[in-house]
Amino acid sequence: MSRSAIAASPPRLTLERVARYPPPGRRIPGEFRFSFDGRALYYLAGEGRDMARLLVREEVATGRREVVARPPARPQGASEAAGREEILRRERQRIQDRGITQYVLAEKAEVAVFAYEGALYLVRPGQEPVRLTETGSTALDPQLSPDGRLLAFVRNDDLVLLDLSTRTEKRLTEGARDGLTHGVAEYIAQEEMDRFSGFWWSPDGTRIAYTEVDEGRIPLYPIVHQGGGTVEIEPHRYPFAGGPNARVRLGILPVAAGATVWADLGADDDIYLARVAWDEAGGGLWAQVESRDQKNLRLLRFDPKTGRGVTLLDDRSDAFINLHDDLRVLADGRFLWSSERSGYRHLELRGRDGALVRTLTSGVWAVDALAGVDEERGVVYFTAAKESPLERRLYSVPLEGGKIESVTGEPGWHAVTISRDGRWFVDLHDSAAAPPRILLRQTTGQTLRILDPNDDPEIAALGLVPPKIVTLKAADGTLLYGAIATPRRLEPGRRYPALIKVYGGPTDQMVHDSWEMTQDLRVQYLTDQGYVVFRLDNRGTERRGQAFQAALYHHLGSVEVEDQIAGARYLASLPYVDGTRIGIYGWSYGGYMAARCLLKAPGVFKAAVAGAPVADWDGYDTHYTERYMGRPDENPQGYRESSLLPLAPELRGALLIIHGMADENVHFRHTARFINALNAAQRRYDLLIFPDERHLPRGEEDRRYLEERLVSHFDRILKDKKPGAAPSREAAPNSSSQNR
Repeated sequence: MSRSAIAASPPRLTLERVARYPPPGRRIPGEFRFSFDGRALYYLAGEGRDMARLLVREEVATGRREVVARPPARPQGASEAAGREEILRRERQRIQDRGITQYVLAEKAEVAVFAYEGALYLVRPGQEPVRLTETGSTALDPQLSPDGRLLAFVRNDDLVLLDLSTRTEKRLTEGARDGLTHGVAEYIAQEEMDRFSGFWWSPDGTRIAYTEVDEGRIPLYPIVHQGGGTVEIEPHRYPFAGGPNARVRLGILPVAAGATVWADLGADDDIYLARVAWDEAGGGLWAQVESRDQKNLRLLRFDPKTGRGVTLLDDRSDAFINLHDDLRVLADGRFLWSSERSGYRHLELRGRDGALVRTLTSGVWAVDALAGVDEERGVVYFTAAKESPLERRLYSVPLEGGKIESVTGEPGWHAVTISRDGRWFVDLHDSAAAPPRILLRQTTGQTLRILDPNDDPEIAALGLVPPKIVTLKAADGTLLYGAIATPRRLEPGRRYPALIKVYGGPTDQMVHDSWEMTQDLRVQYLTDQGYVVFRLDNRGTERRGQAFQAALYHHLGSVEVEDQIAGARYLASLPYVDGTRIGIYGWSYGGYMAARCLLKAPGVFKAAVAGAPVADWDGYDTHYTERYMGRPDENPQGYRESSLLPLAPELRGALLIIHGMADENVHFRHTARFINALNAAQRRYDLLIFPDERHLPRGEEDRRYLEERLVSHFDRILKDKKPGAAPSREAAPNSSSQNR
């Protein structure tokens, strides 16, 4: 298949296709894991055009491929029956696939387990999957012992142990109740800290470390499901900024018999347990503990027999600590770590006592993540924005220090999975001009074979056009990156309406040389309809160093809005853009930004669509909000100035607010409070509510209607087009020619 993303005469996109998941080029395998010995590769893949995932095993040496598990059959006509706990876990992990969506492999045996609709299934090569659990209660977060003989999981908020040879169960913890759980990652851990598990097997399989989470002090927040035939109330314990957090203890439990040993996390119990890991060499338990104000991150090592710990290092920041997964304990007791002490994240080698041995990377660029280690050869692998913040590549550096080498020399975006021995890696590589291909490669850089060439015919059929990367300056002179998409053929002398797609928050990069920018069918549709569409990474976004990200510290909605206004003025300066017809749209933080830009700069923006917007940061969660804003009582002026509510009287343009009433992340309460402020100010707005949707609309009919309403809103305001009218003549004709 040609890697070109442009077809000679592509068909017009429809809103039905815009709303349908997945985007073109994303019907590809994922969740890659090498077996313990590196001889086999496991992954999830769709079969044919069906997106229901199945589990595949492929021999590394020969390429022999077999399906080892398919989604178990359900009665004809029955729908997916995942329990609420599993549905919420998928929300936290942003999983949209169907079928087998997650699985685990044993660390020292070729045994796999997956969960499906609340039940657990065992997979061994060459054998049919075996159902392990029959109870009606959902089994969550299955984790195999390293030797693959035992399985631990969570049921009814307590830990359960299953012997795979005898199929006998044993309850490991007791006493779970409303507000108290064992082995479950709390809401904040899952949503904000990227920690989705609450228990961890020791390397020898004799102990399990687990969390006891007490959320009793956190008030219940009820979500009322009002779109069905009956009223259902879904209670959540949601920690609002400035309010009480969960109290988390870390216990160490002998699997065979014995009492829990509690790790000494310190006198202050108002902390975050960010990461937990076992030391395979020495058998110690490691934990990363973050202070409530997130300016301090301690790395501790515990004696699992006594629970006594020692602090190995203490990272501090004047603004906030960004969590990472870059701890790797080596066989000789030394460990790898990363820190932003220099202003950019870089890798360090530290001694067993935590003392710095050497810095492995340095420079005015950021390491993204530690990817793997080949201890035998003494090589460390990592991904980074070394060449450009628009790219992510894989690099290597000697463990004893030395020259950094590029392993993936191809420009663009690389997502990698490295085998435990550091010999092989899976490379998911794409760019704005080319959809992702999946390669099996040696860490020397040589490609063994193509695992998936991505021959999706829709890519060529739709003729997707990549945006053009541009740069501009912020008010303080900081270089900013943007991406601009135009109609396929720009008519000389004509000025087009423009839209800005915004996120703007400190945890997401929107502009990079990746297929994600091109696969955005909403943008492709809008350019077909005669819009210029722009996106900009403002100050505050990630991968540009801590000073760039911390520019919004204690003042959310400040420099981000300034930079988006600068982006809009850049658009207005282009000869083919009508600067009097600029709109903006976004979701979540982007919804907050879209509304705020319209309110703060009515002379710049004429219309906005705000999806699931945060109206006031006192209504969002502790970990995210306090990281950037501090507590409300510490920064009252910052909270007042960052709120949308006092700005309601400033609304001059056309605002469409969209929100799901079952949103457990940005509660519908945000929109309700914003509506009250707009009503009190006598300001007109449009509102689209989805009674049964959560933070991200998942129902295809709902997504289709969302797209139609967004387009018609901008058409009405920026094109003076009446709702329900035929496609505007502003739509650019189909053509393979471009004017960038």
